[in-house]
Amino acid sequence: MLRILFSPRVLVLHLLAIGALLACALLGRWQLGVFEDSGRPHAARDPEPVAVATLTQPGKHLTSEAASRRVTAEGTFDASRQLLVAERGEGLWLLTPLDLGDGTFIPVVRGWVPAAGDPATAVPEGKVTVTGRLQPSEGVESVRRTATRLPQGQVLTVSSAELVNLWRGVKLRDGFVVAAAQTPPPAVAAKPVAVPAPTEPGGLTWRNLAYAAQWWIFGLFAVFMWWHFVRDIVRSRTAEQKPKPEPAAA
Repeated sequence: MLRILFSPRVLVLHLLAIGALLACALLGRWQLGVFEDSGRPHAARDPEPVAVATLTQPGKHLTSEAASRRVTAEGTFDASRQLLVAERGEGLWLLTPLDLGDGTFIPVVRGWVPAAGDPATAVPEGKVTVTGRLQPSEGVESVRRTATRLPQGQVLTVSSAELVNLWRGVKLRDGFVVAAAQTPPPAVAAKPVAVPAPTEPGGLTWRNLAYAAQWWIFGLFAVFMWWHFVRDIVRSRTAEQKPKPEPAAA
């Protein structure tokens, strides 16, 4: 039996079966990976920066299409109204209103500092151009619940509803800009706050899952054909090796 199973002809069948099984298994796993990746969020179209005034309006909520868009804002910072946003990691955000020169302001997160006394908290003077991503207003529930324990000049969230009360007399646009660059650059720059690019939800491609199942079925079929051919060879060789009965005496 062992001589038959390891004969050159049968060895070729063994190798072909192993190769076909491995190929089908790998191709099936590849198609399964494509299926899994299709369900994950993927990068959305990220248009070129536009003026922030084209996406925001005073008294109107920021639309979902405008969220995370790259924008530019030109104006002057109002240093007297700067706030620090607490509990942002191990430090604070610098939140400063930017006067756009048309009677409206947009809140700008200029960066992150480890402490309130950091030199980067100094507000640049003169006209600046800020480039960054537009973000929707944050909630105010946590602010109302814990505002009493915050130091003067600090808030917990960047909320348009809260800022309207804190920055009285300011015509504020909804949302805020997280700055990625500023021209001219400040004398002491704060650490930029990372904002992820917009993403879109994925959609499962069931076709790839069907392809994966097909490859694995092909692999099982290859195993079946290997067993079928080997069985036939063993049977035929065994039959050949059996002694033939002698003819009966006349």
